[in-house]
Amino acid sequence: MNKDRENILNIYLAGLEAVKGDNAVYQALMARGDLPACHVVAIGKAAEAMYQGAKRYLDNDINSVFMISKFGHYSAEVLADPQVVALEAAHPVPGESSLLAGQMLLDHLQKLPTGEPCLFLISGGTSSVCEVLGEGWTLEQLQALTQELLSDGYGINEMNAIRQRISSIKGGKLWKYIGERPVWALLISDVEGDAPTSIGSGLLFPPDEDRLPEALAEKWQDRLPVFETPSVPDNFQWEIVASNQIALAAMQVKATELDYKSEIVPRFVSGPAVHAANVCIAELQDTDVDMLLWGGETTVKLPEQPGRGGRNQHFALAVALEIENKPIMMLAAGTDGSDGLSEDAGALVNGKTCTKGRAVDKRPEDSLQRADSGNFLEACGDLIYTGPTGTNVMDVVIGLKQKA
Repeated sequence: MNKDRENILNIYLAGLEAVKGDNAVYQALMARGDLPACHVVAIGKAAEAMYQGAKRYLDNDINSVFMISKFGHYSAEVLADPQVVALEAAHPVPGESSLLAGQMLLDHLQKLPTGEPCLFLISGGTSSVCEVLGEGWTLEQLQALTQELLSDGYGINEMNAIRQRISSIKGGKLWKYIGERPVWALLISDVEGDAPTSIGSGLLFPPDEDRLPEALAEKWQDRLPVFETPSVPDNFQWEIVASNQIALAAMQVKATELDYKSEIVPRFVSGPAVHAANVCIAELQDTDVDMLLWGGETTVKLPEQPGRGGRNQHFALAVALEIENKPIMMLAAGTDGSDGLSEDAGALVNGKTCTKGRAVDKRPEDSLQRADSGNFLEACGDLIYTGPTGTNVMDVVIGLKQKA
């Protein structure tokens, strides 16, 4: 393997390690030091990892465990544990499994002994894997709306604002079912600005403002009810234990260890993936350092029949076209181990990527237009696969100007 490629992958993995749910939760509980015996509720892609951190600290002081995560995100050990209720549900588009998980969550909460404390562990993916629909909404309508939002390039904050309107549990509405009890929440942030009101569509957090995207089609705007703000009890405490910035800081430390001069770009990478890719390339070419590190989450407006891939693979292929035959490498990958509907985290491309693809009769321009970046990048050997990572702090980009 090319040494720079190996180093970039190690820098990426160092970022993932710094925000893994087990260590993040354990360190937060250690810092607090006085959490009593409690019921653990973990929801999202990092549910198992966050639970493992709580288990490591609380040991026998866990009264019950209830988890909801994406299909394929549990270990055999957890699935076989009779003390753990571990539900699997659909992501990124909700399914029947998501509605079942939501109803079982309500049943679980309402059966808990009165007054006993709860520890909520929330991570990205919660919005899809757990849902209880408001009156007048069907699963088919929710799926159609979600597909449209994903295909039309809506950002996560915009999507979550819409989800809060049609849900009976999001935007803080879950409090109706929690009862009078002490609650502490630890969150892994997958949103810009780390706003708890948007993480997992704010299961425990009413929005600061109820604003819908202006571009949302009228057919949906007319169906969305007025948001009724729930009350939050005084004995609620929360903390964000992992974020994109923590991952980037760890990546920079690793880059320094590997003798790269690097900088973290404070700008959040967002908007259309192709445009964002071109901006990142320009910033890299204009800097005096070897390496730039970005965090963010781009969007892709999909054609009617998209191919294989996700926003990071789309971003990476757009980069590959712009840096063809140039001494530049760039990684774009999710921190959760997946990208769109694919099982790949993203890709690491260089100036030879498009040449390799054309050598096996692949056309990069056509692949980009058809949103079929995954098949092109697989043919080049440039995809990144990690499997579930136990975290989810949006996406990262690493750009390197290679030395002669």
